[in-house]
Amino acid sequence: MAAKFLGSAFLVTGSHDRTLKIWDLKNRSCKLIYCFGGSFNLPLAHSCIHPSVSVGTETKFAGSSCNDLVTTDSSSFISGHVDKKIRFWDMRTADCTANDIPLQGKITSLDLSKDGKFLLCCVRDDTINLLDLRQNRIVRTFRNDNFKVGCDWSRVAFSPSSSRIAAGSADGSVYIWNVNGPLETVLKDPNGTGAAVTAVSWHPFSSTLASVDRAKKCTIWSNA
Repeated sequence: MAAKFLGSAFLVTGSHDRTLKIWDLKNRSCKLIYCFGGSFNLPLAHSCIHPSVSVGTETKFAGSSCNDLVTTDSSSFISGHVDKKIRFWDMRTADCTANDIPLQGKITSLDLSKDGKFLLCCVRDDTINLLDLRQNRIVRTFRNDNFKVGCDWSRVAFSPSSSRIAAGSADGSVYIWNVNGPLETVLKDPNGTGAAVTAVSWHPFSSTLASVDRAKKCTIWSNA
């Protein structure tokens, strides 16, 4: 469900099969596998073990499928799961840290602010939570009576300046909040199908926003 670069040498992927994998881009091989919900042994010739980890069985119990992840530096990343938890990982220790954060619904997506200090979490309870990663706590929750998360993989996004956030709703609208709290605007195509908007993405250098919906339609919003 998700793939992100982990520095320049590695790639981290999250899947519905309850695994997170670290891939070595230079050698085109899996270097580390996090196993969720059970353990297994891999033959030495096929082991997916990071060089800093002794060869053998590597079993990591996170207990849930991963819907999205973000990388915070070249060795650390954060994953969001169906079991309503955000998990923090460090490739150097090949372990999940102890400061998991439970939320009130399935986590559908994550996004990291430009300065790396805040984490945005879209949750299936029809809320978007803003976490301060310096304190590992929720500092703001965005909601609206008409905003409904349309699917388990609905994507949320910070604007390039991280001053605004955008998320699609089940009714075909795109909601934009100021990061300080108030709802700024609701975008809806009057000629649209009303299909749930599943993902949004900001232009990196302007206020233009793209959204896609379950009717296979992409809409470009200028000056959103």
